[in-house]
Amino acid sequence: MDFDLGWILLGLPITFILGWLASRFDLRQLRVENRQAPKAYFKGLNFLLNEQQDQAIDAFIEAVQKDPDTSELHFALGNLFRRRGEYERAVRVHEHLLSRGDLSTVDRDRSQHALALDFLKAGLLDRAEAALRKLEGTKYEAQSRLALLSIYERSRDWPKASAIAKKLEDAGQGSFNGRLAHYLCEQAAALVASRQPEAALLLLQQAIATAPQAPRPRIDLAALQQQAGQFGEAFATLQTLAETAPIAMPLIAPMIARVGTEAGRSAEALALLEASYAQSPSLDVLEAIVSLQSANPAEAAAARYRYVQHLDHEQSLVAAARWIAGEKLEHEEFHPQVQRALDHATKPLTRYRCAACGFEAKQHFWQCPGCQAWDSYPARRVEEL
Repeated sequence: MDFDLGWILLGLPITFILGWLASRFDLRQLRVENRQAPKAYFKGLNFLLNEQQDQAIDAFIEAVQKDPDTSELHFALGNLFRRRGEYERAVRVHEHLLSRGDLSTVDRDRSQHALALDFLKAGLLDRAEAALRKLEGTKYEAQSRLALLSIYERSRDWPKASAIAKKLEDAGQGSFNGRLAHYLCEQAAALVASRQPEAALLLLQQAIATAPQAPRPRIDLAALQQQAGQFGEAFATLQTLAETAPIAMPLIAPMIARVGTEAGRSAEALALLEASYAQSPSLDVLEAIVSLQSANPAEAAAARYRYVQHLDHEQSLVAAARWIAGEKLEHEEFHPQVQRALDHATKPLTRYRCAACGFEAKQHFWQCPGCQAWDSYPARRVEEL
C-alpha cells in the first residue's frame, strides 16, 4: 500500500493549529487561576486586618484550595486557627504541610515549630514536648528550649527543667542561676514533705552555692533548721540573709522574732530588726519589732506607739488599724464595729501583688500562680508599693 505524502502535508498545519489553541487555553486557564488565588489571599488579609477572623479563614481556605502548593497560605491559615482556639484544625494544617515531600528544610522546621505551638496551646504537653525535641539544631532551638522549660515547670519536673536551663545558659541565653536555685528548693520542699530532711539540707546547700544572693534558699534552710529545733543555727542563717539580701527583710522579719526568742537572742533579733527598719521602714518589720517589745511587760505599752510613730513618715491605714485595735476608745462599746470596718478596709492592702501581671495573693509566692513568672512578687505589701 502506497502512503500518500499529501496527507502528511495537510495534517501538519492542522496539528500545529490544534497545539497552538490548546496552549492558549492552558495559558488562559493558568492566568485565571493565578489571578483568583492572589485575590482570595488579599481578601483574607484584608479581613484579618479588620479583625474579621471568620471571613479571613473562609478566604484563606478558598486560596488554599485554588493553590494547594503554597506553603505561606497554609501557615497563615494554621496561625489563624490557633489564635481562634481551633487547635485541632491548626494541627491538621501543619501536619499536612509536614507530610509534603517537596517542602524545603526551612519550611519544614517552621511547620514543626508551628505544630509544637498548636500542641502547647491545646495543653497537650506530652505531644508538644515530642514536637519541640525535634527542633534541636534548628534556628528554632532557643525558642523550643524555652517552651520545654515552661512545660517542665508546669509539670513540676524539676530535674528536666534544670537540664534545659543549663543548656540555655550554655548557649548564651542569659543567667539561669536564680531559677536553678528555685528548682533545687522545690525539690527540697518535696523531700521535707516526705520526711527526708537530710537530703533536703543537701539540696538547699547546693541552691545557696548556685545563687548566693537569692533569698529563698536561706529562708528555706532557716525554716528547716527551726523545724529541727536548731534555733541558733537558724538565727545565724537569717543574719547572713539580712546581709546578703536586705530587700527580703519584710519576708523574714516574723521568723527572726520567733527564732531569736527561741534561741534566747531576743536583744540581737530586735537590734537586727531596728537596723532594717531604720534603713527601709516596712510594716512586717514593724510588726516583728512590736511583737518582740510587747513580750517585755516594761515595754509593752510603749511598743504600741511604734504604730503611731510609723504614721509620721508613712501614711499607712494598716498601721492605724493596728494601733486602734489595742487602744481604749471614748465610746468603747462601738469599738468592735469600728475595728471590723477597719480590718475589712485594710485586708486588700495587706496582699502581695505580682509586678509582672498584677495577680494579688494573701501570701508571698516565688512563682506567680497567674503568669508563672519567677521572683515577680516584691517582698512588700500592696499598701507599701
